[in-house]
Amino acid sequence: MSTPSPIRIAAVLSTEYRGRLMSHAREVNFPEGARIFDEGSRADSFWIVRSGTVTLEIPVPGRRPTPIESLGPGELVGWSWLFPPYVWQLGAEAMTPVRAYEFDATTVRMLMDADPAFGSALGHWVGRVLALRLHQTRTRLLDTYAPRLAAS
Repeated sequence: MSTPSPIRIAAVLSTEYRGRLMSHAREVNFPEGARIFDEGSRADSFWIVRSGTVTLEIPVPGRRPTPIESLGPGELVGWSWLFPPYVWQLGAEAMTPVRAYEFDATTVRMLMDADPAFGSALGHWVGRVLALRLHQTRTRLLDTYAPRLAAS
């Protein structure tokens, strides 16, 4: 089974909508090992990676968080900002030095509400990213647990 390509913003949003979104970006940097967000904390920002690698992870009681996805340039970091109750469902850490564009979630949601076509386009982008990540997580779970189940 082939691995689907990441859903990058340039491949999904029109030049106009990308420009509108990017006009609200703020450049930020995260040093290697920096926590970007933790599961359960308030999702009030999101990022598009410019350079470096961000690892998404799921907390495991009594152990270090388990990495589930690595994100690179052009990829969206965070989707929980779009859906109430606006709380992170995963954690994220900079695995290398990361340069990113940061967006204020409240501002972007207001832009989406003010222009339904823009809101729909941005919502479809986030939805496609979410669907891809669910598919990739399912594939990893099957790779991990299917051999054990077959041996039982």
